[in-house]
Amino acid sequence: MGGPLQTLRTFMTPFQLDDASIFLTGGTGSFGKAFVRHVVQTAKPRRMVIFSRDELKQFEMAQEFPESKYPFLRYFIGDVRDVDRVRRAMEGTDTVIHAAALKQVPAAEYNPFECIKTNIIGAQNIIEACLDAGVKRVVALSTDKAAAPVNLYGATKLCSDKLFIAANNIRGSRDIRFSVVRYGNVMGSRGSVIPFFLGRRDHDSLPITDASMTRFNISLDGGVSLVMWALNHAEGGEIFVPKIPSYRVTDVATAVAPDAKQEIIGIRPGEKIHEEMITASDSPNTVDLGSYFAILPPGDPGAIDRYCDRAGAKLVPAGFSYDSGTNEDFLSVDDIRNLIRQHVDPDFAVDRQ
Repeated sequence: MGGPLQTLRTFMTPFQLDDASIFLTGGTGSFGKAFVRHVVQTAKPRRMVIFSRDELKQFEMAQEFPESKYPFLRYFIGDVRDVDRVRRAMEGTDTVIHAAALKQVPAAEYNPFECIKTNIIGAQNIIEACLDAGVKRVVALSTDKAAAPVNLYGATKLCSDKLFIAANNIRGSRDIRFSVVRYGNVMGSRGSVIPFFLGRRDHDSLPITDASMTRFNISLDGGVSLVMWALNHAEGGEIFVPKIPSYRVTDVATAVAPDAKQEIIGIRPGEKIHEEMITASDSPNTVDLGSYFAILPPGDPGAIDRYCDRAGAKLVPAGFSYDSGTNEDFLSVDDIRNLIRQHVDPDFAVDRQ
């Protein structure tokens, strides 16, 4: 049975969501809602299942995207831990976007096996259901914390990435492609630093874990665009990484509340000063696609060369790494303010510049 890069198909394969049957896990989360919004504005799928375990969030989402207006939408309550429910909900599906995860770092440290059951066992449940349901394309969402992980959440997402990539090895004669997208902090997502600072902007001080801390930044729309790009271009086995800017956490605090004191409180357990998306150990298998990188499965160098020929890509230099601290592209304080107005709060303003 050939590996992911030994049975690759034509790289530039057009893919349309029109008339597709889509299964979206974590469908009521920040990404899920943004992806649904993109779909209802740009495509006419045959069916789209919004799969999540929170009935209140499904009720609230159905107010924004009612089935009466979008008759292809279906709201399914279920948990990726429950493989029987996943299999039943996935019947007739050809496209799967896996966005469900437990992702709060402190909660994962305190409740490790709960995180494992959702992020690892849940990932395997999705893979097995996809293989049985005749799915054509699968894109799983990852995180920068999966690269050289130092916390349990990152470790579970690394395991999930490995499962999805290795699933290409067991697809047999099935016409199915598994790929992963990995990106940094999503601007304005629940639990992220910008909404936290915005909620405290009237306080005298803002807590900063470390003065030198940096993070990658991507908008929800950018995350959706990356998933769509993967649906169109994945051959199976890639971890796609976008080229995105970084920010300094101190600059975010200054952008949100320039008069507030920045109180250094120390890093939390499982937290890095800088986040990585590609480690130096990945460099022998990483190619530059222009706007994106792709980490390819290790193995046959000839297969990687052929991938580069088809995709118009090139191998990155030996020892290359991609982290938020050494990134060449950094957001300024004014950039951050403009992005907050664009993606988080249109009425955002500061008294002092």
